[in-house]
Amino acid sequence: MAGPEHIRTLLYTVNNLLQQEKYKVFLAVIKGFRNGAVYGAKIRAPHALVMTFLFRSGSLKDKLKAIAQATYTHSRNLAYFVFTYKGLQALQERIQGKSLQSQSFLAACLGGWLVFGDNNNINSQINMYLLSRILFALSRLAVEKGYIPQPKRDPFPLFAALVWGIVLWLFEYHPHTLQPSLQSSMNYLYHDSNVWHDISDFLVYNKPRTGAQK
Repeated sequence: MAGPEHIRTLLYTVNNLLQQEKYKVFLAVIKGFRNGAVYGAKIRAPHALVMTFLFRSGSLKDKLKAIAQATYTHSRNLAYFVFTYKGLQALQERIQGKSLQSQSFLAACLGGWLVFGDNNNINSQINMYLLSRILFALSRLAVEKGYIPQPKRDPFPLFAALVWGIVLWLFEYHPHTLQPSLQSSMNYLYHDSNVWHDISDFLVYNKPRTGAQK
């Protein structure tokens, strides 16, 4: 077993390595992988916990397994993407000798194709989350660049009206087009609230407990 002196020597060596400028690009890729894994787990675990216990049926073991799987998938994919993006970006900059905006775009495109191109629930949620953000960002950028005029009034109320109008229309008449988790949430809010049998599933529970309904 390594003694305290060996541990101090090892820590000194590692810390000295981390300060070397020539390794900074490579080390930044490694830390990006670490940050992707940690951030993915931190934001997915609580979300998966809430959604699983609210809407998923099955045993406690099945629910915990689903939470762990969703957290692992999100954490792994984000770590892989950050690693791929930063690595490709650094490679392009080294080859071309300077930093260009296209390098970021191309690195992210390839990373998105490789990591988030698999059509599963986790990737679908992440991609749609980003889509809403970039639409907002592109709208603001278009105003800043003068491609579209600055609105005279705050367009947010109109935006909110259209978003809610369209999503509820889709839910009521074309629910199969919506993501399963969104369908579950809307079923809970708008359809489950149309059904009850007594005070227990009117105020206390959403649905009658097993064996309680005759």
